[in-house]
Amino acid sequence: MALSRVWWARATFWGSAVTPGPFVTRRLQLGCSGLVWGAPRSSKLHLIPKADVKSLVSYVVDKTKVIHEKYHRFLGRNFPRFYVMYTIFMKGFRMLWADAKKARRIKANMWKQNIKFHQLSYRDMEHLRQFSRDVTKCIFIGIISIPPFANYLVFLLMYFFPRQLLVRHFWTPKQQTEFLDIYHTLQRQSHPEILTCLEMTIPAISDAGLRWHLTEVCNKIHHGTQPAVNDILALRECFSNRPLDMNHLQTLQLKALSRAMLLTPHLPPFLLRSRLKNHTTVIHQLDKALAKLGIGELTAQEVKSACYLRGLNSTHIAEERCRTWLGEWLQISCSLKEAELSLLLHNVVLFSTNYLGTRR
Repeated sequence: MALSRVWWARATFWGSAVTPGPFVTRRLQLGCSGLVWGAPRSSKLHLIPKADVKSLVSYVVDKTKVIHEKYHRFLGRNFPRFYVMYTIFMKGFRMLWADAKKARRIKANMWKQNIKFHQLSYRDMEHLRQFSRDVTKCIFIGIISIPPFANYLVFLLMYFFPRQLLVRHFWTPKQQTEFLDIYHTLQRQSHPEILTCLEMTIPAISDAGLRWHLTEVCNKIHHGTQPAVNDILALRECFSNRPLDMNHLQTLQLKALSRAMLLTPHLPPFLLRSRLKNHTTVIHQLDKALAKLGIGELTAQEVKSACYLRGLNSTHIAEERCRTWLGEWLQISCSLKEAELSLLLHNVVLFSTNYLGTRR
């Protein structure tokens, strides 16, 4: 910079435009603009075309499918029993995951539309009810798998006790029929005790007509006769007051009814009563939604599942018979008020014990 000032001073003094030397010019360039390192870079980026990306993804997906099919053939050829278990497990996991996504979508719609459970459609209500039971069993499996290396023991237990530890998605078709029969047998074991409790409470009923009606219904069941819809509805007042209303049932009755509804009886009486109330209320809400939808809109599997939930072993009954029974059940359920739900709870025994010779 000092040399440049000297040069300008000399040029001004002598009045001539002296061309600066190369050294001075270089210093001036350094002082004014600095050095330029290399040629300017281009701002354009070299991107892979979208068509190439799609073809690459398609290629990877196709190769993955081929490898997956080869792996399945290898398992089926060399380990047939393990392959059956593996297939059932993967299929069950996909079904359970699909149920979880559907339940989440239903819950989100309930929150957005600000609606309650009983305002849902029948299929949405039934899906949430069944999924909550499945999740309860899955949570239990998750809890016992927490300790170190406990997951190996859990897999062994699931293999030997699939009915107790696995949800229905992981059962084979043969196991589904077998396990449903076992559950229904457990239900029926509580029926005599429930009928005995009803007969013991007959003298405590103040109305003579109600005592006669209840005695007739119990006698019909003991003699293998199916009570009619009108026979059951005649007992509405009997089950809405002491001693058979929901709030005055004895502990033995609560335990027996819990077994009939496939609920654990090993809880304090107030919890048993609360669970039975909630369970019966849900069935009543399902019945109202089903009556609104119409039984004719249900598939064969949905009809059988609905009958089984209400105490009828529908696995060995024809579809049309199941539809007839379900229609009669809805006539009873939709005629009941909230205070009469104890009759709906007992109807699991009263209306299913002798239907079409299902009593064994």
